[in-house]
Amino acid sequence: MAYYMRNMRKEDVPQVNKIDREAFPTQWPPPDYRRELQNPLARLLVACEDNPEAAEPEMEIPREDISGLAPRIKRWWRQNRFFGKEPPQSSGHCIIGFASMWVMADEARITNIAVRQSYQRQGIGELLLISIIDLAIELKASIATLEVRVSNLLAQSLYHKYGFTQVGLRRNYYTDNREDALLMSTESITSAPFQAHFQQLKRDHAQKYGERIKSPTDSMSR
Repeated sequence: MAYYMRNMRKEDVPQVNKIDREAFPTQWPPPDYRRELQNPLARLLVACEDNPEAAEPEMEIPREDISGLAPRIKRWWRQNRFFGKEPPQSSGHCIIGFASMWVMADEARITNIAVRQSYQRQGIGELLLISIIDLAIELKASIATLEVRVSNLLAQSLYHKYGFTQVGLRRNYYTDNREDALLMSTESITSAPFQAHFQQLKRDHAQKYGERIKSPTDSMSR
C-alpha cells in the first residue's frame, strides 16, 4: 500500500488524536491539535495511506471513561448523525502517522513524531523526520531541536543517525513517571556537511522504501 505526506487538516484531527493516544498514553493533558492548527508557530504534517476506502472517523471519547458511558455515547452519535447532526468529515484517507514542530526565530523545535502501532518499523517514522527537517529548511530555520526520553534508545538512535547530538538534560521532564529528557540538537541544517549527510540519508531511505511513497498532493509549507 502506498502512502504520502501532506499538511495536517482539521478533518484529520480525530485520527491524529487516536495515534497520539497509542503513542503517548500517559500524556496529560492531551494536545489540542485543532488549536495547534491555528497556532502561527506550529507546523503539522501527516503520513497518509493512499486508500480510497478509509474508515469513517470515530467519535472522540475522553481517555478515561470511568462511567461506562462511552458505548452509549457512541451509539447515540451514530443514530443522530442521520437526523441532521453530521459528524466531522473524514479526511478521506487513513492517517498512519504525524509530526509536529514549532518554528521560533531560527529554531525548529520538533514536538511530536508518532506512527500507528500497526504501521511501525516500515520506515514511516523516519520519513516523518525527513519531512519535518525538509520543512524546517524551507522555513529558513537554522537548527532543529527536540526532547526524547532517556529510556527511548530506539528513537535516540534514529536522531543520532540524522545528526542530532545531546546538548542538555531536562530533569523530571515527563509528568507520568518523572523521567528525564535528553535535549538534542543538530548543527546548522543549512551547512554543507549537514546537507551532504542529510541528502544521502534521504536517498538511502528512498531506495529502500521509495516504491511505496507517492508525491504529496499539496505543499507542506504554508
